[in-house]
Amino acid sequence: MELFDLPLIWAFIIGFGIIMYVLMDGFDLGVGILFPFAPNEEARDVMMNSVAPVWDGNETWLVLGGAGLLAAFPLVYTIFLPALYIGVFLLLAGLIFRGVAFEFRFKARSSRYLWNWAFAGGSTIASFAQGAVVGAYIQGFETSNGVYVGGALDWLTPFSVLTGLGMLAGYALLGSTWLIMKTEGELQAWAYRLTLPLLTAVLVVFGVISIWTPFVDELVRDRWFANLSVIWILPVLTLLCAFQIYRSVRNRYEGMPFVATMGLFITTYLGLVVSRWPYVVPPDYTLWEAASAYESQLFLLLGLLFVIPIVLVYTAWTYWVFRGKVRAGEGYH
Repeated sequence: MELFDLPLIWAFIIGFGIIMYVLMDGFDLGVGILFPFAPNEEARDVMMNSVAPVWDGNETWLVLGGAGLLAAFPLVYTIFLPALYIGVFLLLAGLIFRGVAFEFRFKARSSRYLWNWAFAGGSTIASFAQGAVVGAYIQGFETSNGVYVGGALDWLTPFSVLTGLGMLAGYALLGSTWLIMKTEGELQAWAYRLTLPLLTAVLVVFGVISIWTPFVDELVRDRWFANLSVIWILPVLTLLCAFQIYRSVRNRYEGMPFVATMGLFITTYLGLVVSRWPYVVPPDYTLWEAASAYESQLFLLLGLLFVIPIVLVYTAWTYWVFRGKVRAGEGYH
């Protein structure tokens, strides 16, 4: 007898893991995107030191979400991997390059510029790939009898390229607001100058995506325009977060721009979830149809309920230990 709706519980856990990854790894990817444009090499040292203590722990949420997805919804992997193989490969390759650059850049002398580009290039590629994969998910997948039957490059369309660019702009915005909070002096002033143009770019791209999305899929169009009084609260909240970023930057607040940017990402993420709910493999398979056996989900869930609190405590402790400003000449390395 099934006492709990485990697919629904797993969907919540995986969704929580995804948004935690987007928020927590997004700002250090954003720092990497901005890396080539920093005022000088000393500023790059400070930028990297601001995320060095936390970047690897942030990616725990990517592992948690990916492992949970495989355990709870194996059909998703059956379809997503053939459909998104190249995009996922680019994502992982970018993360590997930036991870290696973290360790090698501080020891390098004559080759430091190469590690600068590895860090920036890896961050940019990983961010764009994430956005393009999200765009492919919004478009849906061509399937037959639980098998992907589309082409290897079907995920790469003008729409997914636009979502990739939107993710780049969004992560760069997270990165600039993180630098406002964590740095001071010339670097902080530079981050203040970048934030409003980045916010404008994010709003323009997200606006185009919002207009374009209803034409990509009929279900999304019906979902949005049949629930105007409920779903459209999310775009309003997104605009309120954007206004708060603008107001905070103009008033030279330090922490609020970063908090408001996280709010902007959360409301946008909720809009995506609402648009596609309850399909985990759009447009054909709901989360109940893609779920693994009840017994398997229950067994794995019991273990995960012990792991998540540990990860949350570890993450909170790490950010507490490394709180405060990062200054030139100081850092984790």
